[in-house]
Amino acid sequence: MEDTLVFIDEGFLSKLSKYFGNGAYIKIDYLKLAKNLAKKQNLSCKHLFYYTAPPFQGTPPADDEKTRKEGYDKFIIALSKNKEITVREGRCQKIINNIGQVDYKQKGVDALMVSDMVSVPIRYPKIKKIILVTSDTDFCPIIEDIEGLGVRVFLYTYYEKKRNSKFSVSHHLIDCCENVFYLTKQNFDDNKK
Repeated sequence: MEDTLVFIDEGFLSKLSKYFGNGAYIKIDYLKLAKNLAKKQNLSCKHLFYYTAPPFQGTPPADDEKTRKEGYDKFIIALSKNKEITVREGRCQKIINNIGQVDYKQKGVDALMVSDMVSVPIRYPKIKKIILVTSDTDFCPIIEDIEGLGVRVFLYTYYEKKRNSKFSVSHHLIDCCENVFYLTKQNFDDNKK
């Protein structure tokens, strides 16, 4: 079987997990998911790149922020021990809008993914196919660039045709990639921890 690399956007996968879990996150084995997605394409997962951001920490951190960070750190340490996985971390930004609502956004994660994806032809010259798990249209230029360099991208995403849904993906992402596959709840159920 031909080797592949799998790139997982944890922010997207986390939202989808909570959606499929009806408000509760479905805990999955990310390496198992990566290997199963590769297998569906008759590929062998050589390495998983997992992109995330630690939970926001105030100055000083609130008790619930400390607790979330402790759980996150334990998870990341355990994940990082596996030599088949590279964990790349951005940061988390707290945003308060003009009516006082708080939202949290990952920052720098996409840049890390783009950097790693664009280096595939250099660092992994034998890899001719990669798997990308995301719903972010920001990846269209890199998908087009690396496909122009001879690396095929298999996109795994999810979208709904409902306007203003958190999963209403622009067709630009779907159109820029010729190999598009849709994640289902079954993908989560099959790869539970």
